[in-house]
Amino acid sequence: MRGYLLGIFVVPLLKHCICGDVVNFDGDIKDFVVGKSKLFVLTDYRLHQMRVDLFEEKRKDITNATHQYRVNILLPFEDNDTLITCGTFSKGYCEVLDINDITKSIYAESILIGPKQGEKSVAFIAGPSTGRFLLVGKKYEQTNPYPVVQLWNTLQSQIGGILSNIEEGSTPSIQSTAKDVEFVDGFQRVSSLYLFLNSKTGSERKVHVLWMDSSKRKKTEIFKSLQAATIECCDDKARPVLVASTVIPSGNSVIWAGVFSAQDQQDPENTALALYDISSVRGRVKGFCTIGEKCDSESGSNLQPLSVVFKYSSMSSVAAFRSESWIVLFIGTSDGQLIKLVLDEKFTPGCPILLYKSEDERAVLPRMHFDPVDFKHIYVALRKELRRVSVVQCAKHTSLKDCRAALDPLCGWCLNTQRCSTKDECSNTSWVSIPKNSLKTQLLSFQMTENSSRKITLHLVLSLESAGNPAFSCSFTTGSVNLCDGSDLTAVFPNCSCSFSDHILYTGVSEVSATVAIKDQKITETLTLRNCSSITDNTNASYTQCVQCVSSGCHWSSSSSRCDWTHGTGPQLLIQDACKHLLSEIIYREPEILSLEPNKVSFHGRNNVLLRGRNLESVTKIHIQGDLECIPKESPVFDRSSDTLRFHIPPSGTKGTVKVCVVTPDDRCHGNSIITYSSQPSCTGIQPTVSWRSGGRKIDVQGSSMDTVESALFRPSNEVLQTQYSKSSGDVWFHSPPYDGDRLLSLLLKVGNATVDCKNFSYKPDPEFTGFTTLQVANDLQVNIQKKPDALNLRMSEVNVTGLRRDQPYQCVLEKIESNAVICNIKKGSEAITSVDSLIINVGEFTKILEPQSLMKYLYILGALILLIILIAVVGVIVHRKSQRQMNEKMNRQLEMLESNIRSDIRQGFVDLQTEKSDLIDNVGAIPFLDYKHFASKIFFPEAGLLSTVMIRDIGEDSALTTVDEKCEAFAVLIRNKQFLSCFVHALEEQKNFSIKDKCTVASLLTLALHGDLVYLTEVMEDLLQSLMDQSSNANPKLLLRRTESIVEKLLTNWMSICLYGFLRESVGQPLFLLVSALTQQISKGPVDSVTEKALYTLSEDWLLCQAQDFEALKLKVVFAVGTGGEVSEPLEVNALTCDTVQQVKEKILQTFQRKFGFPYTQQFREIEIEYEKEGKFVMLQEVDETSEIRGHVTMLNTLKHYQVGDGACIKVITTRVHAPLRSQNSVKDDVNFSIKYFHMVDPDVETDLSKHPEKKALKFKEMYLTKLLSTKVAVHSFVETLFKSIWGLPNNRAPMAVKYFFDFLDVQAERKKISDPDVLHIWKTNSLPLRFWVNILKNPDFVFSDMVKTPHLDGCLSVIAQAFMDSFSLTEQHLDKHSPTNKLLYAKDIPQYKQEVKSYYKMVKDQPSISSQELKLFLQDESKKHQNEFNESAALRELYKYMLRYFSEVSQKLEQTDAPASLIEDMHKVKELFDNMKRSGWS
Repeated sequence: MRGYLLGIFVVPLLKHCICGDVVNFDGDIKDFVVGKSKLFVLTDYRLHQMRVDLFEEKRKDITNATHQYRVNILLPFEDNDTLITCGTFSKGYCEVLDINDITKSIYAESILIGPKQGEKSVAFIAGPSTGRFLLVGKKYEQTNPYPVVQLWNTLQSQIGGILSNIEEGSTPSIQSTAKDVEFVDGFQRVSSLYLFLNSKTGSERKVHVLWMDSSKRKKTEIFKSLQAATIECCDDKARPVLVASTVIPSGNSVIWAGVFSAQDQQDPENTALALYDISSVRGRVKGFCTIGEKCDSESGSNLQPLSVVFKYSSMSSVAAFRSESWIVLFIGTSDGQLIKLVLDEKFTPGCPILLYKSEDERAVLPRMHFDPVDFKHIYVALRKELRRVSVVQCAKHTSLKDCRAALDPLCGWCLNTQRCSTKDECSNTSWVSIPKNSLKTQLLSFQMTENSSRKITLHLVLSLESAGNPAFSCSFTTGSVNLCDGSDLTAVFPNCSCSFSDHILYTGVSEVSATVAIKDQKITETLTLRNCSSITDNTNASYTQCVQCVSSGCHWSSSSSRCDWTHGTGPQLLIQDACKHLLSEIIYREPEILSLEPNKVSFHGRNNVLLRGRNLESVTKIHIQGDLECIPKESPVFDRSSDTLRFHIPPSGTKGTVKVCVVTPDDRCHGNSIITYSSQPSCTGIQPTVSWRSGGRKIDVQGSSMDTVESALFRPSNEVLQTQYSKSSGDVWFHSPPYDGDRLLSLLLKVGNATVDCKNFSYKPDPEFTGFTTLQVANDLQVNIQKKPDALNLRMSEVNVTGLRRDQPYQCVLEKIESNAVICNIKKGSEAITSVDSLIINVGEFTKILEPQSLMKYLYILGALILLIILIAVVGVIVHRKSQRQMNEKMNRQLEMLESNIRSDIRQGFVDLQTEKSDLIDNVGAIPFLDYKHFASKIFFPEAGLLSTVMIRDIGEDSALTTVDEKCEAFAVLIRNKQFLSCFVHALEEQKNFSIKDKCTVASLLTLALHGDLVYLTEVMEDLLQSLMDQSSNANPKLLLRRTESIVEKLLTNWMSICLYGFLRESVGQPLFLLVSALTQQISKGPVDSVTEKALYTLSEDWLLCQAQDFEALKLKVVFAVGTGGEVSEPLEVNALTCDTVQQVKEKILQTFQRKFGFPYTQQFREIEIEYEKEGKFVMLQEVDETSEIRGHVTMLNTLKHYQVGDGACIKVITTRVHAPLRSQNSVKDDVNFSIKYFHMVDPDVETDLSKHPEKKALKFKEMYLTKLLSTKVAVHSFVETLFKSIWGLPNNRAPMAVKYFFDFLDVQAERKKISDPDVLHIWKTNSLPLRFWVNILKNPDFVFSDMVKTPHLDGCLSVIAQAFMDSFSLTEQHLDKHSPTNKLLYAKDIPQYKQEVKSYYKMVKDQPSISSQELKLFLQDESKKHQNEFNESAALRELYKYMLRYFSEVSQKLEQTDAPASLIEDMHKVKELFDNMKRSGWS
């Protein structure tokens, strides 16, 4: 128990620690900004104020059902500690908030400053320090030219006051004549304003930058300083749309980075990231000017990129900062990735580093922000999720070599701490890092020079730098011999040199092992040294020689094409730079790639990919280059010819497209084909799932991404089967192999070098064809083939039959296959066929030859059967006469025994009835209520299928599965239109194929989708109820709400459950739990048959046990084994019966433990065993063992009487987990044939010798035991009355608010319908509350309490109590007699009193003061808020949309019939388009 409580507190704490860098909001993130070391996050409905560690400080609701306010400008104004928010509310609205507490409003005004909803805009603080303005760039839909940039006052002291754009009687602005303008970014740097935008004139798209001088004091002067230019990107293709941008901190120049798009989503290089110098923007662009000027002039030159540093399929955002001479870029993508890219001083990019990748395809928002405190984290928004990602991943590198190989200037090796870290985590002199401008430089490079003293000097350079002078040493060995030492070896960080005799190189190539030690970090490389001057002796220069020269540390002279010793140390040239002039001299035909088969693979890779092309004979290997890989993957080639070759595609850690090219001996790569990595295949089923043993059956495998499957594999036989892919169905198929076995096989799909689990597969014996007959039908010969029934489910396409007549084959065309026959026809050809000599039947690889059956054989069999029947008849007559005499004697004995037993049973029943008393409840402990969401799901979806599981939103659930995306949000808006929702419901209910189950499902889905707005749900329910009352089919008002045959009736059930959950827990829960506990105890006081579950003590005649054995009550002393050393607990007294089975004793022990201590025992009854102390030894008690009594084919379960356990006996409980070797058997109840193979007290259907079993009674009359029903009623009567009174009682003299409100609603409707009969109102109220809600709770307590097992017997007792409950609300008088059912007779005397209490209850509710609409609204809003985020609204909306899609035309027609606005019908079509588009693009 202590451990359990500890887990309750520890788990949430750990979760908070783990998830501290990510926050999920209840709506999509629209924007977020950083100001005053705080984050401000804007969602659909709220504004959140957060610390930099993502802890929420404040929140502000910005919209609700009454005020639909959408913020589209969110701007911190740090100079005066405010946060400016503007948006759309009616026409427009702006509010200035306290930046330290956003719940405090400083100023508000109804004014339109921001754009319309859904359009992009740019807003930032601009202007001189003496008077700041709010600059807003947006698209205006007014007359041409229209203003696109305006300046608004930020202070009341400015001319015109705060939030005014007027100056000296006019409204200065930048105007545009462009057809479409989209602002992307903007900022002020010193005294320069920059705005970046996309414009469209006709079909031409362009990217522009606008520049203005912000040092001017007046708005007019700022706008008159306008300069503009067009930005172009790029050389390889036009990318005329700007997606995102950022400014890079620099010296005097202004370096700006922009993400440009070609608007081609299929292009793997659709977007490009380019750098520009925008320090001096001069000129004008067509379509933009200040007021009073013409917008058709154009001057100046277009801006060209300084460098295009990265290309990718779908970049969506970019941010940057500078670290000394390095530029660090952070790139967000549309498929949810965050990439870091490092540039040196020359804008040379390093290798992209993947910092984060989402599990789904959520796009990164166009704006990202750095942690304002230390720039060590970057904030990234993905739909509803805000994530704080570290800008470095230094800690994952465990050595100096790995740390340097990361090519990250922010990471270096700290010699003091011996780990890869950032500079501020290490002392300056101990930090070793990558030097500037060395992204393309290898960690270790070397050169050789020749001295005049016939010595060679090897110069080794380490591409590292440090502010200190770290301990540094070098060693060079060839074999086990030092190449140099003493004065010939010098080492000064980061260089070292070694001098040695030149005769070492004149003997040939020398392999030298160079080891560099920096403190305790060692780096070892193998250097290949050659005699530089002899590489090109007496031969013509070649590319291969140049490569040997440069890689040996020698100098290649491009002018003389000779290799020589280097002259002094310097940077070592890369091979591709030094030898590129020789590439043109290599003579070979350049290879081309024509196709790749296949070109789509899973991320597991693919074997034996076929490449078709030209001139492939010179190809040595394949390069596979991904967007985020600096070093391409290599794959060797095989089966090569001039036009084809094969290779393996290696696995990939990411999905997406990669480039493939072929490599020739000169290390050049040719061609540029594309391969797409996709998800691994997912197997959903196989058809059929069984084959005959000879094999050859066609097996279809269904699933997704099946085109990436290479073959199938059977386990454990490990037989590999070639598969074929069907483009039409998207499935794969194969022929089953032969297999002679019965065990279940597992089918796996082979993908690359991995396997994917599929389904199980089994083999059955080959089909058995036993013979055939023929029949002439018209001109054809019908062949009837007899077969034995099997589980193969043969298809007609699988069976081939050929008839042979005089060795001439005739095809038999199949007509029908039945379980025991195959019927086919041999069609008439040139001559009629009247018979066949034999048949050849082929089923896959199985072949059977049949001969015709002989008629005489059947005659012999018939004669033998007739003789056998005569013989059996004679024997039967003789046996019958003898048994008749024995039966008469036996009947007399049984009648005497019956009379004695009846007397005894009637006397015992009378004694029980007079002595019965209620002493049942001892201690039930804490009541285990179900939480609200699980209670609601059981009410909404009582069948407890997959739908109920999906609708609950659990802690830790993948946020993508519960996200209300764009399409769901649009549908949610649609159903919040009453006219649409009413038409939707009525249209569905008018369909004949719309079942009652569908109606209940739709009602529950609507309840979940609108759970967050119960006020609106209540209004909809009222409208639908009125419509139901007005229907002509409801001419008899007394039948209203009697059943659940419409959506609104199920909606009413759900509404009552939501509103009464609090009342149920507070007032009714405890009496209900006590009643169920009392029933359980009373039942266990007498015998309970373990097989049929019938009991002696019950309320239901159907579950009354009439064959109870004689039994005695026992008090057992139960001890619990503690540990494994033989220690036991203090004894616990447990009541049991001699007729109890071993399992029943276990259950009573555990029930007594819980009643005694108030909490359950740590183990379930299946996890414990019990032992009986007999003569100082413990004997294990088992349900069935070798001593069990067997009658016929059934076995009697062992009881305490069987083991001779007496009163006061000691029973020890042991735990099977601790004493695993002692476990004797599993529970026999786990046997699927339990009720057939075993019996307890109810006699099996076999002959029993009563002389051997005197405790068994030969005949029972159920009527003798009806007094047991009354005994049970007396025992639990006080609990029943307490429960009933808690339901129709009034706590604090007030009915639950929902009950009072709904009863008043029914009163109003009765007046509206002019119904004066009080019985109608009584029936309406009864049908809406007791029948619709309370009876459901009474019969299903497992809906309210957790871990409650409702046995069929307990269910029968609860049904009797529920019937009495409903009889209390009935207006008709009951006329009972001796033929009436016992469940009616049992409570007949109590019902009149209950009826009076019910009438009093209805009257008291009616006399209460009415509830105002405001009180109800606050109650419903509180219920919605109390249970927000507990249900998966997205899943409910998706399921609800399926019904709209199924009846789309009918709903549309209904809307037209009700004269719905055209905009409403258009909105419904837009929702359908959104769902269709998402489906086509792969979104769920």
